[in-house]
Amino acid sequence: MKKKIIENVKTLIIALILAVIIRSLLIQPFFIPSSSMENTLLIGDRLFVTKYSYGYSRHSFPFSIKLLSERVLYTEPDRGDVIVFKTPADNRTDYIKRLIGKPGDIIQFVNGDLYLNKKKIEKEFVKKDTVLCGQEKIEVNIYKEKITEDSEYQIAYFTNDSMTDTDSYTVPKDHFFFLGDNRDCSKDSRFLMSVGYVNKENLVGKARFLFFSNDQSIGNFFTFWRWHNSIRFNRILKKII
Repeated sequence: MKKKIIENVKTLIIALILAVIIRSLLIQPFFIPSSSMENTLLIGDRLFVTKYSYGYSRHSFPFSIKLLSERVLYTEPDRGDVIVFKTPADNRTDYIKRLIGKPGDIIQFVNGDLYLNKKKIEKEFVKKDTVLCGQEKIEVNIYKEKITEDSEYQIAYFTNDSMTDTDSYTVPKDHFFFLGDNRDCSKDSRFLMSVGYVNKENLVGKARFLFFSNDQSIGNFFTFWRWHNSIRFNRILKKII
């Protein structure tokens, strides 16, 4: 009996170690709790993030244990990547946004248009739609934005009272500038006191694809008896672009 208990404990310890290794070095699941990335990501989406995409830092490990003093095996992310990072304000809270600016870039909004290094990023109107902002549904214009030749995605702007002009932002060395796709309802790098520029050490990983999604107003992951009404089947295994 005693031998069996010891074997079970060993098996459990090995399983926990493997889980920590996989979660820290390979892939980690995340849940979307806010509307700042609509319609790319919806409240209730669950997705996988690859931890190896940009190398590793202390934020790659559970509880941000300081096993590393600096980022190792670093690969610089690309503009347009959807990335999970730790907010600079507390180095603890996970945010997910789209990478817009790299070190040395100058970003500014003029008349609601995004400028990168004084060049206007063209956007093409797609349709009118509604998105959530908090608990409120807001009418928006959906645009197709192309920040590089290889990165094209959709963004939302409020049809009324949309953001117009901002100061210019110059991204410091080893930092990045992030925006939410729900442009008028996103706390991101434009808010220097709460998010601001994100150090490369704070990068957690690249968002890859959804593995589950359900409408939180109907039910959640654990209310399986409501899945037939709440699951968004068209979003399962959807690639994040």
